[in-house]
Amino acid sequence: MSDVGRLAGGTPERRGLADTLELDKRLFGMVAAFVLLCLGFWVWTGGTFLSPRNIFNIAVQTVAVGIMATGMVFVIVTRQIDLSVGALLAMCSATMAMTQAYVLPGVVGLDSPLIMPVTVVVGLVVGTAIGALHGWLIGYQGIPSFIVTLGGLFVWRNLNWYITNGQSVALTNERVLDFGGTEGVLGRGPSWVVGGLLALGLALALLGARRAKRRHGFAVKPAWAEGLLIAVIAGAVLGFVAVLNAYPIAATKLRRQFEARGEVMPEGFTAYHGLPVSVLLLIVVAAVMTVVARRTRFGRYIFATGGNPDAAELSGINTRWLTVKVFALMGFLCGLAALVSQARLQSHGNDIGTLDELRVIAAAVIGGTALAGGIGTIYGAILGALIMQSLQSGMGMVGVDTPFQNIVVGAVLVVAVWIDTIYRKRTGALK
Repeated sequence: MSDVGRLAGGTPERRGLADTLELDKRLFGMVAAFVLLCLGFWVWTGGTFLSPRNIFNIAVQTVAVGIMATGMVFVIVTRQIDLSVGALLAMCSATMAMTQAYVLPGVVGLDSPLIMPVTVVVGLVVGTAIGALHGWLIGYQGIPSFIVTLGGLFVWRNLNWYITNGQSVALTNERVLDFGGTEGVLGRGPSWVVGGLLALGLALALLGARRAKRRHGFAVKPAWAEGLLIAVIAGAVLGFVAVLNAYPIAATKLRRQFEARGEVMPEGFTAYHGLPVSVLLLIVVAAVMTVVARRTRFGRYIFATGGNPDAAELSGINTRWLTVKVFALMGFLCGLAALVSQARLQSHGNDIGTLDELRVIAAAVIGGTALAGGIGTIYGAILGALIMQSLQSGMGMVGVDTPFQNIVVGAVLVVAVWIDTIYRKRTGALK
């Protein structure tokens, strides 16, 4: 065949590895930046940054912002904003702390098993109700979300002060403290089980997506590429579990646990933290929110409304009621994050959640959620939260003071949005 014939026949286009694996190039860039960030701080701190103890702390500290960031994705996708999430977290935390420390002990007794579930329900109900109120004011009364949630920031932040009389409230219920991460851990064996199930679930999800593509006649990745991607993801999950399983529990803490049970700790006994309950909670939230975003009518309506609100309304979507549900969900997640935050600190303080609204918005935006609406991912927001927490943790370890840490985080946010804007223009996603 002549050269012309070969050209006319359409020689196969050469594809790079990223194209063959069908990777989201923006996500790949974020992961690469995160890896470089970790390696840089690892060298700078002489290996301390990637120690099991520090990775455990970063994971636990990421949870509250990560949980709220998943809800903020839905809010921003619908072309709204929520500036009140930090104050709402404080409001939920105040009601839960007062319920757990003062209200319930006088009603059901100090050691009642009802204290933990009732406390959690109170916090979630308060958060959901306030979020729904915000959504009603925005959706049905036509008040811009910026104004409603800015007002909410002031109202809930200061109402939380009145609820507690301006005092910190110590948490004493052990089941509530389990959600903080340092007290509630699974240990080595259960952590391996959870890690294995998570890796298996992700592998089955990828294989299921592959079968669905084939069933509908779409092109699929080569089998080796699919296998490589599954191996990398499973390796990352199991590697993370292995690191947490290498973090030993302090001997003094173990001794106190044995003494609380009326036992004597055996000589040379050791135990390891493993997967924290709070991180497991974040994983569950991420999985549920991803399913909601991709597999439910509610999720499809959110992205349709963000893409074109007028067209969505003309197609029969009740965008006002959708706004109420989105903000109610955001409030529910704030209540969940409040539980994790106060449990990690083992108390409620009036400054809890301060500036979390900015960290949550930054996590969602750094993770690829477009402020113009219609675009965003749950895993991107969690990765954004992880990058921000790792950056702050690393700067703290090398002696950078807090004001300069905030300067760096602000600069990173602006640069991330700038890079994202350029990327979307080049790919045609932004006109």
